[in-house]
Amino acid sequence: MSLYTDYLKEIETRKGEGLHPKPIDDGALVAELISQIRDSGNEHREDSLKFFIYNTLPGTTSAAGVKAAFLKEIILGEVEVAEITPEFAFELLSHMKGGPSVEVLLDLALGDDAAIAAQAADVLKTQVFLYEADTDRLEAAFKAGNAIAREILESYAKAEFFTKLPDVDEEIKVVTYIAAEGDISTDLLSPGNQAHSRSDRELHGKCMISEAAQKEIEALKLQHPDKRVMLIAEKGTMGVGSSRMSGVNNVALWTGKQASPYVPFVNFAPVVAGTNGISPIFLTTVGVTGGIGLDLKNWVKKVDSDGKAILNNDGNPVLEQKYSVETGTVLKIDTKNKMLLDEDGKELVDVSSAFTPQKVEFMKAGSSYAIVFGKKLQTFAAETLGIEAPLVFAPAKEVSHEGQGLTAVEKIFNRNAVGSTPGKTLHAGSDVRVKVNIVGSQDTTGLMTSQELEAMAATVISPTVDGAYQSGCHTASVWDKKAQANIPRLMQFMNNFGLITARDPKGEYHAMTDVIHKVLNDITVDDWDIIIGGDSHTRMSKGVAFGADSGTVALALATGEATMPIPESVKVTFKGKMADHMDFRDVVHATQAQMLKQHGDNVFQGRIIEVHIGTLLADQAFTFTDWTAEMKAKASICISNDDTLIGSLELAKSRIQIMIDKGMENEAGTLQGLIDKADKRIAEIRSGEKPALSPDDSAKYFAEVVVDLDLIDEPMIADPDVNNEDVSKRYTHDTIRPISFYKAEKKVDLGFVGSCMVHKGDMKIVAQMLKNLEKANGKVEFKAPLVVAAPTYNIIDEMKAEGDWEILQKYSGFEFDDLFPKAQARTEYENILYLERPGCNLCMGNQEKAAKGDTVLATSTRLFQGRVVEDAAEKKGESLLASTPVVVLSAILGRTPTIEEYKTAVEGIDLTKFAPPVEKPAGTRSAHF
Repeated sequence: MSLYTDYLKEIETRKGEGLHPKPIDDGALVAELISQIRDSGNEHREDSLKFFIYNTLPGTTSAAGVKAAFLKEIILGEVEVAEITPEFAFELLSHMKGGPSVEVLLDLALGDDAAIAAQAADVLKTQVFLYEADTDRLEAAFKAGNAIAREILESYAKAEFFTKLPDVDEEIKVVTYIAAEGDISTDLLSPGNQAHSRSDRELHGKCMISEAAQKEIEALKLQHPDKRVMLIAEKGTMGVGSSRMSGVNNVALWTGKQASPYVPFVNFAPVVAGTNGISPIFLTTVGVTGGIGLDLKNWVKKVDSDGKAILNNDGNPVLEQKYSVETGTVLKIDTKNKMLLDEDGKELVDVSSAFTPQKVEFMKAGSSYAIVFGKKLQTFAAETLGIEAPLVFAPAKEVSHEGQGLTAVEKIFNRNAVGSTPGKTLHAGSDVRVKVNIVGSQDTTGLMTSQELEAMAATVISPTVDGAYQSGCHTASVWDKKAQANIPRLMQFMNNFGLITARDPKGEYHAMTDVIHKVLNDITVDDWDIIIGGDSHTRMSKGVAFGADSGTVALALATGEATMPIPESVKVTFKGKMADHMDFRDVVHATQAQMLKQHGDNVFQGRIIEVHIGTLLADQAFTFTDWTAEMKAKASICISNDDTLIGSLELAKSRIQIMIDKGMENEAGTLQGLIDKADKRIAEIRSGEKPALSPDDSAKYFAEVVVDLDLIDEPMIADPDVNNEDVSKRYTHDTIRPISFYKAEKKVDLGFVGSCMVHKGDMKIVAQMLKNLEKANGKVEFKAPLVVAAPTYNIIDEMKAEGDWEILQKYSGFEFDDLFPKAQARTEYENILYLERPGCNLCMGNQEKAAKGDTVLATSTRLFQGRVVEDAAEKKGESLLASTPVVVLSAILGRTPTIEEYKTAVEGIDLTKFAPPVEKPAGTRSAHF
């Protein structure tokens, strides 16, 4: 059977699912299409032409290579296709973005036929995705005196690929659609349990919100053909929880504009909004697609005559509506004056933050990375011609305050800045191009990242990236048919691209399913590094890390750069003494609670949390920085003492060496390079040449938070508060309660110890509690299931060596087996201990879930609706978050404990302790080092 007949069968199957033919990325299939196009009498010729023209993916896919070669034959007159004239062939090449298409255009532009060369040059002038192989050819031809090469370079120097694009409309009419009330997680736009279909854009689009919502959006589009649908988070923030490119892709698919008539299901320019704006990492993703993200401010706090907020019976501010955005409301966006207007032109709110010069450029170009590549291309052309590049793009905003010191993030950005004014010190608010040191791609967004890399015609990782890793943690729980189809293909692509991959495409080392953030935390070996990762929880205890969408990850891999403003910082320090019975996780929860009490509003949102944690090693400090994603922070920086940082780097070196010993090193010697870099950094610290990163005394902060450890006297639980009458207060991470609130009456249906929020110490706590309870009671009985998933294999190996794993095995009713991984997700749980494979497990929610309607107590970070547990008809699912000892004890009791029960259970157990750093570093280390 031919690939074409297989494709026809797939089309019929998809038709039954209400889907169109899947876009083609296989060059062998395109070759068959071409064979049938050449055969004038072939019964499949008409359909083959249609698939070739409208359904073949561009970029560096093998399909694009075969398509570009055939179009070249048509242009040169070597073959005649009545339906594809040479002019139309050039148009098709212009929509293919780069890679093989640019190679063909260069062949033609630098060829001997003057007429063809001129046409090819005109198309090349519109292209921006050129790489070194392409620019080297242009430079060589220019130096050899080629007039066409000069003409192209002159066009690039003027950035005509950008200036000749139409400007953003001065007025954009929108019609509103309320997606939900309260904070909208990206899970609503692109559910985690549908992660397997993200690279199939049409199929994945069917999971956005609900089928009913999709029909309502379609109806709005029919009623308002001249308007764009604006998706809104009423009384909340849009896109919390993750960047999730698939979420923006889905919004664009249903409400955006088609990017090219010859590329199916790739839309751009969505319009999204929220009463409290857009989550920072999600807003970056909106920019990737040239979209608009608005802060509506349509509900405001009601104030009394003294200007103080009026509170309701629960102590929360009373909100009043400033203007309505109910579904079907017609509004206008005045992009010139940067105002949101009602249908009659009345001004409602200033939206200038959505229309900075840089964001307007993204909108005009259709994506942020078209601008990144365009700037690089203009710089190259000007340098090659020996001229100064004219000012075309909005100048980078450079904010500098004379005499003002630098926060930690300002120091890192200044160190890694690219293209800023030499010698100028940059402060918060500056727009900066920065070098990216470490990049992470995870497995449920990785397929999209690989598509993005193909679309921008990238074939190899940037040599300026110190290290990059492709994980397998988000699909670790269940090795089902979807994972078996997607993951090996992803690992092969990323391995070829130059990343260290969790799974070896050649099968020479054991597949690793370690949680991506833990691996990135180990391979980050400099506190001055910038890290970009395809997951919202890309937060490191060394350097500064930003969660990003799959497109931004692709851009960082391809260029070694990222562009973003320097965020403001909030300084977090600690005082007092941590009680012996408390765990550091309770300090993390208390930070959120005390911050809200001190400031009223979430001052962390959209900013850097600069936490002066000092004495905790990387593994334990990571618990704090990881949580900051849920505090809606842009990122977090951990300020360490010299000795502690050295200890963290030594630990990182040992783990990188384990990766080398397992056979994960690549030809470029990436892992050894990281060890060498760590050694260099350790030497700098020990010699005093460059101590551990710290802010200047005269640095300026947006706010400061002082966490009083003396106030933390009982374990804290983050509660989704699923029954709060105010829906905007549900499923946030702001409701922090002591366990006494529950009066030992809160039933717990399942406990989960796992995800990126736990470290080796947590796993030892589980073992120690079982030993203690066994000694006291003779045996341990679980009244609720307890699922335990270590974040890394290293932890399991170390626990086996130290004898703790035997205790866990003794009480487990299930233990993972890598030789025979689970092929189906668990749907029912017994009251036993489950030892699951390292990875995200329940926290991700794409494979394993608790039973519908369960109350889950977990160490993870996710309490969004439907993530860890879905609602049942009779009861809402709840995901409450707590420390490891609280989770373990609650699973054994089947309910939340009393404070007395808790204290008894943890007596003598080595909890994760923390003491604030003293003024002069004492080099104190965590008990778990």
